[in-house]
Amino acid sequence: MSTDAQTTPTTSPTPAGANPSSPAPAPAPTPPPKPTDDLRSTDHSIRIGRRDLAYRATTGRIVVSKESLEGGVFGGSKPFAEMSVTSYVVEPGEGEPERPVTFAFNGGPGSSSVWLHLGLLGPRRVLAGDAGSPVGPPYALADNAETLLAVSDLVFIDPVSTGWSRAVEGGKPGDQHGFTADIESVGELIRLWVTRHNRWLAPKFVLGESYGTVRAAALAEHLQDKLAMYLNGVVLISSIIDYGTSDFDYRNDRAYVDYLPTYAATAHHHGFHGRRSLAAVLRDATEFAERDYPWALARGSRLTPSDRRATVKRLAALTGLSAAYVDRANLRVEHIRYFTELLRDKGTAVGRLDSRFTGPLVAGNAEQWDADPAMDAITGPYASAFNHYVRSELRYENDLSYAVMADLYKTWSFKEFEGKPVDVTAALSRAMRANPHLQVHVAYGYHDGATPYWAAEDAFAHLDVPADLLTNIEHCYYEAGHMMYVHEPSRVQQSKDLAAFVTRAAGR
Repeated sequence: MSTDAQTTPTTSPTPAGANPSSPAPAPAPTPPPKPTDDLRSTDHSIRIGRRDLAYRATTGRIVVSKESLEGGVFGGSKPFAEMSVTSYVVEPGEGEPERPVTFAFNGGPGSSSVWLHLGLLGPRRVLAGDAGSPVGPPYALADNAETLLAVSDLVFIDPVSTGWSRAVEGGKPGDQHGFTADIESVGELIRLWVTRHNRWLAPKFVLGESYGTVRAAALAEHLQDKLAMYLNGVVLISSIIDYGTSDFDYRNDRAYVDYLPTYAATAHHHGFHGRRSLAAVLRDATEFAERDYPWALARGSRLTPSDRRATVKRLAALTGLSAAYVDRANLRVEHIRYFTELLRDKGTAVGRLDSRFTGPLVAGNAEQWDADPAMDAITGPYASAFNHYVRSELRYENDLSYAVMADLYKTWSFKEFEGKPVDVTAALSRAMRANPHLQVHVAYGYHDGATPYWAAEDAFAHLDVPADLLTNIEHCYYEAGHMMYVHEPSRVQQSKDLAAFVTRAAGR
């Protein structure tokens, strides 16, 4: 064979009618590689009381898929997200019953699970300080001898676009940023974890905080109705299962009434009620909120001058605001304005997440504060502690930024509730009616200005369940705020309350 034959290229005849100068068609785009789980496991132990508890921690990302339905028949599955998860599992001893498992998440929408993870439930906790005694950087971690791991395995879930959870390459994150999509993705992750770990016969709990209580209540219904997974219990921390109870934008007076006891608790903490006990102040506030206050608001312009003066005087005394301010507000004090106004003469704003916290106003005449002093105080410790902990102790590496808080609430889709407030009381009621063994634990913070305790009580008073099922709900109260575990006495007591609830609801 000649050298020319080896090196001379061959050409094909140009098809009739073709333009020889036309470029060759572009190659089809290469599909992105199929995502795979990315997990790291490490073994640890913690001293609890007089015993050492050995456990395995697993952290990283799990691929979550959705089954396709074509022609009425289930087909293959299509990955849509890689969701970050941290689990803690204790192997039961020989002859011991299967341990409960608790799936925990925070709210937002847009919050990672770092708060519950390092603040209350996990085997390690951040030392973040408290109102009046914040801790500055650098921060520290300590063993959590009160961890719920003593009685239940734990799985902390970061919803899509929080933590390290992301839509798969080529996917649309916005498709997951909505009420139903969020329930489906978290529900699928729970199903996947339970199936892979063979825990279908284990007692199971979901635990949510803030918007996480919306998710938890809806999940209780979704898991049993769509996935045939019945729960032993639902834990709702800083609950807001009916936005109508605290939605000032919905043009109803209910929010003003439901916030009043929280305003009174705040005023008490900051010295506006002298030496009276918090319990006595709250009795007065709830008594007024139950009858006279809603009646006065319902009267509108029909309220007589004398009744108006009496209402102004009572509101001013309970809230710590001036009578002139209450009168100018037409008896209706919106919460951010309240937190801005109460300590204005000191140039100080009050926290929304926890009204025990204070911080400087951006300006003495500011209409509203520019930031929540409570959030400012706790974000740094939790973010720094988690980023250190997950790499140094759990040995997981990921160069993605861990999204402690994402602003998803600004664009979150609530199309299912168009024209009305978000309300999942029907979902929780349905779950309780279908599963009369379902136990519900509700935790309230008296100083919570984000999800006020009396508003949550209002929602639970309107559940559509038989009277005998109301005994399945337990209510626990703490002299702290939204994240009541920031307050050390509340953290210790809440840990005991949760352990007792899980143990009892699991039938142990």
